Amino acid sequence: MDFTLGEELEAVRDLARQIFADRATQARIKAAEESERGFDEGLWTELGETGLLGVALPEDAGGAGLGAAGLAVLLEEQGRTVAPVPIWPSVVAALTIAEHGSPAQRDVLDGSARLTVALEEFGTADPAAPRCTAVRDGDGWLLTGTKAVVPTPSGTSHVLVAASSPDGPGLFLVETSAAGTSWERTETTTRDKAGHLTLDGAPAQPLGDGALAAALRLARVSLAAVQIGVAEGALRLAADHLTGREQFGRPLATFQAVQHQLADCYIEIDALRVCLWHAISLIAAGEDAETAVLVAKWWSDQGGLNVVHRVQHLHGGIGVDVDYPVHRHFLWGKQISGTLGGASFDLELLGAAL
Repeated sequence: MDFTLGEELEAVRDLARQIFADRATQARIKAAEESERGFDEGLWTELGETGLLGVALPEDAGGAGLGAAGLAVLLEEQGRTVAPVPIWPSVVAALTIAEHGSPAQRDVLDGSARLTVALEEFGTADPAAPRCTAVRDGDGWLLTGTKAVVPTPSGTSHVLVAASSPDGPGLFLVETSAAGTSWERTETTTRDKAGHLTLDGAPAQPLGDGALAAALRLARVSLAAVQIGVAEGALRLAADHLTGREQFGRPLATFQAVQHQLADCYIEIDALRVCLWHAISLIAAGEDAETAVLVAKWWSDQGGLNVVHRVQHLHGGIGVDVDYPVHRHFLWGKQISGTLGGASFDLELLGAAL
């Protein structure tokens, strides 16, 4: 299969790489982590002004129409520098609304509003079978339940909430400050200022059929794309470190045991990329991508975590220094590997699908 990027995707990649390389410095990342909202608001604004946040959206929603492929290219570049901006939850929410929302719901895609998604719950709940409930209230719906670790909710206008109704599981649009909503602030492994959302009869608007499945599919693809960038960024740090560090008069990179571990990292990243783009190609063709998406997510959980773990080990004692860049790659890789269920959970879903 030919996964060569076309001209449009190459342009997205090059622009994103330039912006992240220039802006996602260690000083700015640390400042963002310590800020009130936990992300680089200046970088977020710049990504919006350059049009990168809209590359995935359809053209009639003000985007470039590049879909999951455009989003994946953008997220991979973000992962390389572990730039602290909430791209995947906001764009996944926007793209889901653009494809499954009503005309009134699509009004929230005005270019200035930031969105997020509430797909996970505490415990071992399957995101596709949420325990949060939705009941009719006249012409509307009311939601009750708790959603865990909602990514970067501060400053968002709306959140897409997964809930189960008498008609089955679905996705509902909720204003983040609506009556019946309360937030408990928490911090994730990546130092994201996330939030636990408690809903007590919160008013909500349902999206169309298939919205929840589409959002979960996009979220899994997005996480896999970020993980590729995280793993590649970590591997580059390791290669630079081992080339410049000497032992017994030789660079560490020339030792066979070190080379074997670096080769394993390269193979895992290549496998992750093949699985991800296979899934994206099926999505773009409108074919059944369920198993391919689960395979890509499993690789991001298992292979991605293997890479960042090996890289940290290859750095020796400096790898556990929280002020050294490679430590953030490990934290991101660890967080992604457990989002929407870890490797074992994804493997269980894949087995059921097969």
